[in-house]
Amino acid sequence: MSIDKILAISGKPGLYELKIQTRTGFVAESLSDGKRITVGLRNNVSLLSEISVYTYDGEIKLSEVFRAIAEKENKGPAISHKEDNATLENYFREALPEFDEDRVYASDIKKILNWYNTLQAKGLVSKESLAEEAKEDEVKTEE
Repeated sequence: MSIDKILAISGKPGLYELKIQTRTGFVAESLSDGKRITVGLRNNVSLLSEISVYTYDGEIKLSEVFRAIAEKENKGPAISHKEDNATLENYFREALPEFDEDRVYASDIKKILNWYNTLQAKGLVSKESLAEEAKEDEVKTEE
C-alpha cells in the first residue's frame, strides 16, 4: 500500500486509512488501533500524498521526505518525535539538508517523524513500497 490512501484528520490523533467513500463523507480506519470512524465533509482532512515540505529550492513531496528518512535509517524507525526541538531539527537536517528552516517548524518535524514511525511500524516503509512510490511519482510527473 502507498500513502495515497493514508489520511491525517484534524482533531483526531494518529493516521487513518481511507476505506470507503460515502455520500456524506467517508469511512476511515485508524492505523494505531484498527477502529473505524465516519468522517463528514466538514472535517479538515489531508491526504499524506498531497502534503509537501518547504525547501530552499521549492517544495518536496512528503513521500520523498519519508524516503530520505528511510534511507538514513536503513528502513528502520526514526528518532522519537518527543525529543527536544534542537535534536529534532539536527536530525531532520541530516535526512533532508535542503529543508527551509524558516518555514518548516519544529511542530512540523514532530508530525513528520511521528507519521514516519507510525507507517514504518505498520510495514508501509519498505524497499518495495518506496520503490512503488517513486514509480508512481514519476508517472504523475510525466503526465
